Amino acid sequence: MADTILEMRGITKKFPGVTALEDVNLTVTRGEIHAICGENGAGKSTLMKVLSGVYPHGSFEGEIVYDGSPVAFGSINDSERLGIVIIHQELALIRYLSVSENIFLGNERRDRAGFLDWNRTNHEAAELLAQVGLDENPTTPVGHLGVGKQQLVEIAKALSKNVRLLILDEPTSALNDTDSEHLLDLLRRLRHEGITSIIISHKLNEVASIADRTTIIRDGRTVETIEMDGSPGLQERIIRGMVGRDLETFYPERESTIGEEVFRVEDWTVMHPTQPGRVVVDHATLSVRAGEVVGIAGLMGAGRTELAMSIFGRSYGRHVGGQVYLHGVPVDTSTVADCIRHGIAYVTEDRKGYGLNLIDDIRHNISAAGLSRLSRGGLVDANAEIAVAETFRSDLGIKAPSVLSLVGQLSGGNQQKVVLGKWLYTEPEVLILDEPTRGIDVGAKYEIYGLINRMVAAGKAVVVISSELQELLGTCDRIYTVAFGRVTGEVPTAEATQENLMRLMTLERNVTDETLQPEVVR
Repeated sequence: MADTILEMRGITKKFPGVTALEDVNLTVTRGEIHAICGENGAGKSTLMKVLSGVYPHGSFEGEIVYDGSPVAFGSINDSERLGIVIIHQELALIRYLSVSENIFLGNERRDRAGFLDWNRTNHEAAELLAQVGLDENPTTPVGHLGVGKQQLVEIAKALSKNVRLLILDEPTSALNDTDSEHLLDLLRRLRHEGITSIIISHKLNEVASIADRTTIIRDGRTVETIEMDGSPGLQERIIRGMVGRDLETFYPERESTIGEEVFRVEDWTVMHPTQPGRVVVDHATLSVRAGEVVGIAGLMGAGRTELAMSIFGRSYGRHVGGQVYLHGVPVDTSTVADCIRHGIAYVTEDRKGYGLNLIDDIRHNISAAGLSRLSRGGLVDANAEIAVAETFRSDLGIKAPSVLSLVGQLSGGNQQKVVLGKWLYTEPEVLILDEPTRGIDVGAKYEIYGLINRMVAAGKAVVVISSELQELLGTCDRIYTVAFGRVTGEVPTAEATQENLMRLMTLERNVTDETLQPEVVR
């Protein structure tokens, strides 16, 4: 008989007006990697918060049995004392503290006199960073790291504790393919060391490659638990369980009708905001035409997001040179207001940091970028604002009791839909999407791909930045590759493969070649 480390029996969790979980059951075997799949809002994260004590005993119905004994966690500290450590989808780091301070926050390394032992702290932090494959100085402030690297710091923080059951909520959502595979290899090594893992993921290829078993949750209920034995059709079975229907393809078909050039960035150069002399975007040139989806592919740190943010209102770095053209006419994009006025919209990869006001409601978030459409004489028409928000809530399938619901209480996927609604309301001619499906389930991804198709069918120009090469291959007409801040290639999707894209994404500059031109694959 399998050695069971965890049983959750009949878990029911209710919020005002919403039943998040209803009679959910979960059994996890010691030493396995157990995946949990479901659409956004299905209850996956809520179930893990119940397990870890974020939602304390007494706030839910049901029983938790850990290591053979019933447990009643009053807080996350109670679960951590028994070796249960959760890494949430949204990072819980303090950006102004160093990497080592974040790793040992609340678990500080002290000397015999009770003072902080900084040598020991930084030494142990360096060992943990090496274990997760992050080559950073432990004294570096976390705020200086990108989202992907911050995720690795979170994992190092979890490993610093005496973990026996590790819970990871969308751990690879902020990582590119290479770093994701490194993390999966790390989980495999932990499995060999006897550490049990529960992983929530929307990346079904990763689930298929790493999970021993997968439990599917739909609408707050357990659907089934599947043995991941490599049998044919497992991913299709998971999708069917998640969404309650078959998806004929991961990417909806689109017939391209490409027109004249709408948007061009020429010779764009940007310096690092705090490091003099460091070029982050190096003479980048790209274009997108009406009815076209153009992808931007690059490894972490390649400069993809920096390029987009520096174009959109100079939101990143120090602009040195280059010009943006709209329909062949030079335009000023010095401020976000300038970009909105010219019909340029940018959906950020960091929806919580830059895309949303989490303590405000759906209504105000959706109208935020287009208030001029709703105001007369400096006053906002509140009824019209609610009507607009309701339209986007319905069209985008945002799951919330009403448009007056706080955005911070929504699931990650529904928050992403609110960000999309905010920018779609401005009716942009150019829509730049930075990691638009990060942390979103397969059903919601399909809806967003359909939204992209509708945009280009209406003659709009769309740019998609993504760490998932398969996503770019499935949605784009052309793909630019970026490495070390430079555009290194331009590939028609019909001729692109993951292999030739990766080659261009890792193309280093020859120090004697200062006039390197992007490689066009034909």
